[in-house]
Amino acid sequence: MNLNIDTINRELGNDPQALIRWGLGLNQRAICTTNFRPFEAVILHMITQVQPDIPIVWMDSGYNTDATYRFADDIAKRLSLNLTVYHPQRSRAHREALEGPTPSIDDPRHAAFTDEVKLEPFQRALRETAPDIWFTALRAEDTAQRAQMQPVSVNANGLIKVAPVLHWTAKDMYQYLLRHDLPNNFDYFDPTKVEDKRECGLHLQH
Repeated sequence: MNLNIDTINRELGNDPQALIRWGLGLNQRAICTTNFRPFEAVILHMITQVQPDIPIVWMDSGYNTDATYRFADDIAKRLSLNLTVYHPQRSRAHREALEGPTPSIDDPRHAAFTDEVKLEPFQRALRETAPDIWFTALRAEDTAQRAQMQPVSVNANGLIKVAPVLHWTAKDMYQYLLRHDLPNNFDYFDPTKVEDKRECGLHLQH
């Protein structure tokens, strides 16, 4: 597929709905990932307005807060999400029985922990869903690395990565939730990142 990525980013990069329509209009196999963190209802609502049955992929580490699990259940029902959940090969109870609590980010075991609970499930999700297009709710405000990204990019394997709300602020996201009467979830914690401005590695590898 011959795509002029620079032109697409220039013309559509600040219009999330237009980017979603463009991406889905390519008529390729598409998925949207979610982690049900704050403001995730925005992209889930936007994308299911265009393609209600798009596969939604969640890598559930097993370490989410109670509020996040309740939020995931609520928004999945509210938007009738075509949701597939990928878990680590070992349950949280199994891992902790053998290795103890979550290692801190300065513990040399943390990289293996991140690989087990997030990166390996994502690799498995990519193999099983075999997407041509991957929609993600990345925002430039999140980390310094994400601020350098473009709304549309193509990785080394040819996967088209689309981040429709990359240039939206938290205020933009909040106003969208209000306009569409959507719930939010601020009781969220990712043990692979720990710190808000830290990458877990998933988006650096893909």
